[in-house]
Amino acid sequence: MWNPFQKRPTLTREEALACRPVKNHQVTETRGEGGEVMLSYPVRIKPWIAGLRRRLGGGEKPLPPKKLQLDELGTEVWGLIDGRRPVKGIIRAFKENYKVTDRDAEIAVTRFLRELGKRGLIGLR
Repeated sequence: MWNPFQKRPTLTREEALACRPVKNHQVTETRGEGGEVMLSYPVRIKPWIAGLRRRLGGGEKPLPPKKLQLDELGTEVWGLIDGRRPVKGIIRAFKENYKVTDRDAEIAVTRFLRELGKRGLIGLR
């Protein structure tokens, strides 16, 4: 039986780097004039907040989508997410494209992927 207070098993560094990020199919992307990517995604609200919203007259009308403007580096990483390439491969490609150290590439890419995951824009396989 699932226990909400039990800690989730953590992945080792190697296991995490072997995961393959996949884009959420609900995310739409548009490109700006400079090539940067704007992501638009649905707002996720907790069920109790949705219930409160209905009771206060918010009804069932959908909330406007959230938007996230990616910079050049974020656009690069977003473009490398294809569902087949593991995190380690994304880091390697990023490192080669931007001529940064292994450590700097790993930190930048994993932090960015973690942020995308928190927002529900990607998942890991």
